[in-house]
Amino acid sequence: MLAAGRSQAEPEMAGAALAQLCQIYWAPLYGFVRSRGHTVHDAQDLTQSFFAYVLGHKVYARADRQKGRFRSFLLASLKNFLADVVDRERTLKRGGAQIFLPLHEEQAQEAESLFQTHSGMSNEDRLFDRGWAEALVATVLERLLADYKHEGKEQLFNELRTFVAGGAEPPPSYAELGHRLGVAESTLRSHVTRLRARYREALRAEVRRTVDSEAEVDQELRELLHVLTEL
Repeated sequence: MLAAGRSQAEPEMAGAALAQLCQIYWAPLYGFVRSRGHTVHDAQDLTQSFFAYVLGHKVYARADRQKGRFRSFLLASLKNFLADVVDRERTLKRGGAQIFLPLHEEQAQEAESLFQTHSGMSNEDRLFDRGWAEALVATVLERLLADYKHEGKEQLFNELRTFVAGGAEPPPSYAELGHRLGVAESTLRSHVTRLRARYREALRAEVRRTVDSEAEVDQELRELLHVLTEL
């Protein structure tokens, strides 16, 4: 996402980075706004307005990876935005906002569902972190699904995703799943091993967009694991 800051030199990369930013961070930022007591519709409007502000004023270009994680920078920017929300609403009503983003109903519903699932968390910053972690994982799974579809292996991915994404029920045994798919257990184990490797690398690739070093990637992945396993 920080590639967006290099928009003059690499406009295509910047556009892709901003699209990814909106996809990953919309739900966690929306959840944070909801945790401040705003209604569903007000939270949607505020989140949309915040992204319009970020894009219109190129706020993303100010992010300095040497001074902290990009998601921390973005959350701090949202807090400042909300603190000045009355003035910003007046500006919007006067036509001051030049960028309007489409709000997809499915995206909004998923964000509200995520908020409701974790609304019992007392710390709003941790609520944001939880939303970030789950959105990041969902993005990676969608990318892997697209890759497996391209390879003609969509059914295999859907059967194996529980081994990386988890679920309400524990994953089936290799014997059970192998019998259902009609493959040997040894073959199935190889498929799972490859999927886990691809999943780890896809996660690293996503996190690598927002930090400078592999050590920082490792730190972010440890934080992601901690957030996902936190009660």
